[in-house]
Amino acid sequence: MLTPAQIILRVIFIGLGATAIMDVWAVIAEAAFEIPQSNFAMVGRWLGHMPQGNFNHDSIRAAAPVAGEGPLGWVAHYLVGMIFAALYVTVGGQRQLSRPQLLIALSVGVATIVFPFFLMQPAMGAGVMASNRPDPTSAQLKSLMSHFSFGVGLYFAAWIQANIMPSSIETAIVAVNDGEGGAF
Repeated sequence: MLTPAQIILRVIFIGLGATAIMDVWAVIAEAAFEIPQSNFAMVGRWLGHMPQGNFNHDSIRAAAPVAGEGPLGWVAHYLVGMIFAALYVTVGGQRQLSRPQLLIALSVGVATIVFPFFLMQPAMGAGVMASNRPDPTSAQLKSLMSHFSFGVGLYFAAWIQANIMPSSIETAIVAVNDGEGGAF
């Protein structure tokens, strides 16, 4: 039986791994198929305008730049990946931490497309499902490929943490965090 701390560590690992696999796919897609990668600085710009109450933009590219928007966007990208990994484990159950299932991982990965299609793209000026973009179908397919690759990443990262991740390292981290060991 896994402790809550062990579950959290595993979900973090899965989220980081799945997001990294999604990013590797983006690099491959750009090199092999000339599909441009997402610009996460624009996500950072969008988030950076929120404290002033500006949640929607006609065009996020035309909005004033925000200090640190690049790093902010990348951090947000990986945090969202961890949140979606928690969704994967919630939907598929703790079984995903010991015996991951590809179909559940792909289903959750593809289902997460709702977030950019109906929240991010409209709020950043691209319209629902990128309908305001010059080629909405191309943008939609790019999003679908990205989220499908995230689903593949969920499965592989879950498989790695279930089969390869040394439990002794995980146990040591949990012990230190619980005050049972020395500090790093």
